Amino acid sequence: MTPILILDEAQIELWEAVAFYENRCAGLGLDFEKEIKASLETIQQAPGRWPIHLDGTRRYLVHRFPYFIVYLPQEDHLWVVAFAHCRRKPGYWSPRAKKAQPPSRRRRE
Repeated sequence: MTPILILDEAQIELWEAVAFYENRCAGLGLDFEKEIKASLETIQQAPGRWPIHLDGTRRYLVHRFPYFIVYLPQEDHLWVVAFAHCRRKPGYWSPRAKKAQPPSRRRRE
């Protein structure tokens, strides 16, 4: 399976979301974390399965929670650039996606 690397900003988002859900209801944060892990395993098994968006990312909608995982497939790994809430700040991760791409794959602006 393809290794997954998670950008620091995305890692922070993930743990903030886990804490948010855990504060709402005991155990819900752990459920969210389990869903994220299962989602990452699904992406890892078939990273090209989800469509490419204009910013070059692919997105996987997490089951049960209003989040999607924004990632970039690379030759030897997958970059997770965001764990994004479906209804907050659309596209905020685009600058991260540009940072995570190798120079040869970056789009000219």
